[in-house]
Amino acid sequence: MGRVIALVYGLLCYAFFFATFLYAIFFVENMLVPKTVDVGQQSGITEALIINLMLMSLFAIQHSVMARPQFKQWWMQFVPKTVERSTYVLFSTLALALLCWQWRPITAPVWHVANPVAATLLTGFSLFGWVLALFSTFLINHFELFGLQQVVNNFAARKMPAIKFRTPLLYNFVRHPLYLGFVIAFWATPAMSAGRLLFATVTTAYIFVGIFLEERDLVDAFGDDYRRYRQRVAMLVPTFASWRR
Repeated sequence: MGRVIALVYGLLCYAFFFATFLYAIFFVENMLVPKTVDVGQQSGITEALIINLMLMSLFAIQHSVMARPQFKQWWMQFVPKTVERSTYVLFSTLALALLCWQWRPITAPVWHVANPVAATLLTGFSLFGWVLALFSTFLINHFELFGLQQVVNNFAARKMPAIKFRTPLLYNFVRHPLYLGFVIAFWATPAMSAGRLLFATVTTAYIFVGIFLEERDLVDAFGDDYRRYRQRVAMLVPTFASWRR
């Protein structure tokens, strides 16, 4: 029964994540959903800045702190190892859902591309960024990253395979194609409002902080293998040497 409960819990956490992730795409792109980065409850500029910065800070702190090995060791005193990743996904998704729900638009224009062809290309490039981010998760095991493999293996009474250092496909050109996808998605837009600029700036800054923390953990986990990889492959922007390989 415990295995069934863990499986159902993991599946529900994943479904919640995936639905929220899709909503977040439309939220940032100002498409299809009623509440977006530029559409929603209006506030004064000071109130909007404070609320939006608090929402993004909450997401960043939760996302980073709960991902650290030291926190995981403490956290697993209370949460079974089987559902630890699913629980992390649940809390991350709750933080993202809260951000989308309580975000305050700041609609002052920063730039606007009037040419319809250029505007379409920029929107397409932004959507490509989302696809790149999602595709990158499948290259490194999407289902383990979001907790599904753990609960399925537990249900089937199988052990999780040992973690190995791999650099599949895009990871031979940049170390963090997932984050590159997000940067493209946030910045490639034909209509940049002050609110979206705030969102893009803060999330991009957080990406660099996240890379620093993540790479420190990867060096601890894989040692010289990751150090050599870091020397050989660019962080976000492919270099000429990467393409030649």
